[in-house]
Amino acid sequence: MWHLHLEAPAPTRLGVLLPRRDLAAGWMLMVLIAALAWVLTVGQARHMGMEPGTMGLALPLFLLLWVVMMAAMMLPSVAPVALTWVRGISRRPAGPAVRALHVAEFVSGYLLAWTCFGLLAYGALAVTGRLVEGSADAGRWIGAGAFLLAGLYQFGPLKGVCLRHCRNPMFQLVRYSRFRPWAKDLRVGAHHGLYCVGCCWGLMVVLIPLGLMNVAAMAGVAAVIFLEKLWRRGPWLTWVVGIALLVMAALAPFQDWLLPGLENAPPMEEMSRMTGLL
Repeated sequence: MWHLHLEAPAPTRLGVLLPRRDLAAGWMLMVLIAALAWVLTVGQARHMGMEPGTMGLALPLFLLLWVVMMAAMMLPSVAPVALTWVRGISRRPAGPAVRALHVAEFVSGYLLAWTCFGLLAYGALAVTGRLVEGSADAGRWIGAGAFLLAGLYQFGPLKGVCLRHCRNPMFQLVRYSRFRPWAKDLRVGAHHGLYCVGCCWGLMVVLIPLGLMNVAAMAGVAAVIFLEKLWRRGPWLTWVVGIALLVMAALAPFQDWLLPGLENAPPMEEMSRMTGLL
């Protein structure tokens, strides 16, 4: 296991499998990619509101934005697995450039899994947008339902199984080494990505009421995901977050500040009146 605490590494931990120089270089590369994705995400958020639904985006453009968001939020927490696989478990002698290509292929497979989830997210957001447009009170109950679903999932068995894999994937990585060579890194990344989706999709659901382009909410969710996977008290944090989400579910019907992503934009006539144009 690899967790955020200062201990002598056990034989199966990342520090034993990877030389410190390669580990540091790999971490820096992944963090730089994530930082670039954050810059792109923040820049896009400044030009988009937090209106309900798909924000008027067509599916291809939404998926492109979604992939950038997932790279920003998820790459820091998946970096140890990618680096362990490429340099440690697969045991392929190669230079830095070749290893970088293997990491890129692993990450591509990982993001492919999240892209598939993005298709479901797009459908859910489209339905949400229509419901909120049709009823002024629908947003409150949709928000409460989203928080409730996310909170309950934190205590569910599937969350536990997937989180244990993400916290200690060594056994699964050894099994991956038996995969056939064709697109091996891509398939390993996609397979691990499915576990990650199973672990984190509930937390992504809270972006429906909080706002898909709410940068503060995205950063908070990303921090929770990172700590759940890498902090030694991550399983306890999972329970704490679950309780907090259940409390938010109880408050959501009565507290509009919890639902910035489900508030309808003012009609054009009202906006014109407020700006003195009419």
